[in-house]
Formats: sequence, C-alpha cells, structure tokens
Amino acid sequence: AVVSTQSTGKEPHLLPITGETFRLKSVNIANDARLDVAARGFWSSMDKIYTDVRIFNPLAPTNSAIPLDTALKRHEEEKKRCYNERVLEVEQSSFSPLVFSVTGAMGGEAEKFYRRLALLLATRTNQSYTDTIRYIRQRLAFTLLRTTVISLRGHRGNKLTKTREYKSELIDINLLYNTFNYNLSN
Repeated sequence: AVVSTQSTGKEPHLLPITGETFRLKSVNIANDARLDVAARGFWSSMDKIYTDVRIFNPLAPTNSAIPLDTALKRHEEEKKRCYNERVLEVEQSSFSPLVFSVTGAMGGEAEKFYRRLALLLATRTNQSYTDTIRYIRQRLAFTLLRTTVISLRGHRGNKLTKTREYKSELIDINLLYNTFNYNLSN
C-alpha cells in the first residue's frame, strides 16, 4: 500500500452527525469536530485513517502516581472514547490515537503507526527499514524536545512561526517523506 499524498490532510473536519446515536456518551458529537491528520492508503489501499495526537507530561500531578505504561494506555483510551466510534460509524474509516510523553515514550497505537509508516517510507524510497525507523525516531525526538521547550519557556520566534501547529508536525507525512528522501540521497 502507498499513502496517497493527495488525500493526506492536516486537521480535517469530520462529517456532521445526522441523527446517529452512539453507545458511549463521551463521543465528540460537535459538528465542527476535527482530528489532527487524515491519510488514505495507510493500513490498506483506499482505506482512510484519522489520527489525533496527544503529548503529556508523565511528571504532572495527574500522571505521576501511575506507571508510565498505564498513563499512556489511559490517554489512548480517552482519545478512543472521544473519537473511535464516530470515525468508525460516520466516517467509515479507522482511528489511531498517537500518544506520546514529553520524555519520548510512545503509546502502543503510536508504535504500530510508526512501524507501519517506516515500512511504507522504506518501500517507497528504497531505503532499509532500520535506517527509516531510526530517522523517524530522531525526527520525533527533536519534535518532542522542541514542543517541550516551547511549552516551558514560550515561543520566541516571529509572529508567523508562532501560529504554527507543532503537533501536526509529528506526522506530516509529506514533509517527512520529502525530507527523508532528500537527506538520504545527499
């Protein structure tokens, strides 16, 4: 399967609810609901996937009393309660919550996502899987570090850069593919 770059989008709006009822009360039913990224052809050809990113601090009071694995799982489950049923029923698509800690830990769904992304990119660029996954993890580590530093000290860039969405950078497949292809060919 090849990810279609034409149908990849940042912060796509979900289809409006037209009388559907959901099993869980926690499902986001707002008509202006949106997720972080949508892509077609990620898990299988022509299948659409939606992802939503959460980055949390494991040392915050709400997370520090529980093990990191439990915190990751809890945040994943919270995202699934909000969006999974709606994406499955209304969008007829799949949903993968991408949960990260500021220290670099990934939730189970994020690990599966990044393994698949590495496989697709390695196939598409004729690079080895190990080089591809290493590159993706390095990019992720620096993005998490930048996000953490910005949240601690605030942004000090120009106004155009200040309005940029940093969580969307985590999985901007087009940027990742183009940068990866450029770095390995030089």
